[in-house]
Amino acid sequence: MSSDSDSSCGATNNGDTFLGLRIASVFIVWFCATAGTLFPVLARRSKWLRVPKSVFDFAKYFGSGVIIATAFIHLLSPALDALSSPCLAPGWSEYPYALALCLLSIFSIFILELIAFRWGTSKLEKVGLRHDPHGHFTGSHAAHGPEGAQTPPKEAGDVEQQSRSEEEDHGHHHHDHGHGHGHDSAASAQVIGIAILEFGVLLHSVLIGLTLAVDPDFKILFVVIVFHQTFEGLGLGSRLAFIELPPRYHFVPVVSALVYGLSTPVGIAVGLAVRSTYNPGSATASIVSGVLDSLSSGILIYTGLVELLAHEFLFNKEMMNASNKKLTYALGTMLFGCGVMALLGRWA
Repeated sequence: MSSDSDSSCGATNNGDTFLGLRIASVFIVWFCATAGTLFPVLARRSKWLRVPKSVFDFAKYFGSGVIIATAFIHLLSPALDALSSPCLAPGWSEYPYALALCLLSIFSIFILELIAFRWGTSKLEKVGLRHDPHGHFTGSHAAHGPEGAQTPPKEAGDVEQQSRSEEEDHGHHHHDHGHGHGHDSAASAQVIGIAILEFGVLLHSVLIGLTLAVDPDFKILFVVIVFHQTFEGLGLGSRLAFIELPPRYHFVPVVSALVYGLSTPVGIAVGLAVRSTYNPGSATASIVSGVLDSLSSGILIYTGLVELLAHEFLFNKEMMNASNKKLTYALGTMLFGCGVMALLGRWA
């Protein structure tokens, strides 16, 4: 290890440059992140703000691309760098720990979700409902739709089409004719899925806030993180806006958006409080950030590829039957979001 490496590993030289702007960044980042996340949620619930469905579609697909790019460019890549830092003991360089932790995270989330689905399915069967992994809860005599048990098979497709139309145009209102258990299980599954996604995003957001507070090249990183958190918030908010929840769970998307908005400002505030002693290049800081980034990347990779890509495209009958123009638009929007977020990785 060179003397330069020894110096960077042990020294703390964060300085006091742009201190006023660093303090202001707590509130600026909070506002932008919260606004980006809350806008889709509140706009979809608003009766006076008539936002076209095309805007929600753009936000949803753009956000999917943002989340996937975040996993690879903003989490996995920094994790690889952190856990291969020259400040660490030689043993850290003998195995790709960042990739192993990412792999562990992916399979852990998959196994937990598998267990949850099996448990939920068994509970549904006890009340006479059958669970379709693509989101349908059905009676024993029908193919689709929450009213399947009361609907002749010939009309089941019409019920499903009517339900889908109402979901698109009128805020996804549910028909409930005695199947409250199925709705509760669906709501629980969606809340768990959003919680997993938000958990991965929150860890990452706190870490970049901590980095921003002590980074000597503050101005460039500050601008990039404002855009980063706004786009990431838009991606998260577009998912929160479209989850189907019973009335008693309607607070969940709003609370999730507010928590996300606070995550990076909390990281910045902590960084400002410890900036005289905190060294982001130290062995301890490298291990902590590397491990957390690795685990978070696995969460977002699994969520992005399975919950977003697979469920929005491959398992979505509406998308599979859509016109080539609509499919091309959705794919292009998603790739645009991915490209923008990947480009921001050039500076942050």
